[in-house]
Amino acid sequence: MVTVETAMALAAFVAVLMFGIGAVLAVLDQVRCVDAAREAARLLARGEPERAQQAVHRIAPKGGRLNVEASGDELTVRVRAEPVGGLLPGVHEEGVAYAVREPNARSG
Repeated sequence: MVTVETAMALAAFVAVLMFGIGAVLAVLDQVRCVDAAREAARLLARGEPERAQQAVHRIAPKGGRLNVEASGDELTVRVRAEPVGGLLPGVHEEGVAYAVREPNARSG
């Protein structure tokens, strides 16, 4: 009887531990999305769209997608990704940044 209780307690402990690790990894992916969006917004404001895409590819979690909305000289940059490589269904990470295009920057 003690063996069954120990096995159940151990299974519950492992489940809680995995949930905690998943939550920490999801938070880290969120921070990476925000960092990628901020860097991409800065590069796009300078007129460097190719480098912005490269930065998102390097900084954002695997599978991160860049979306840019432009309104005049204002840019809103969103970087979306699935946390923990898609292991948390229904959870989406998104980082948003805002920038104003520099006067001499080429649009892209």
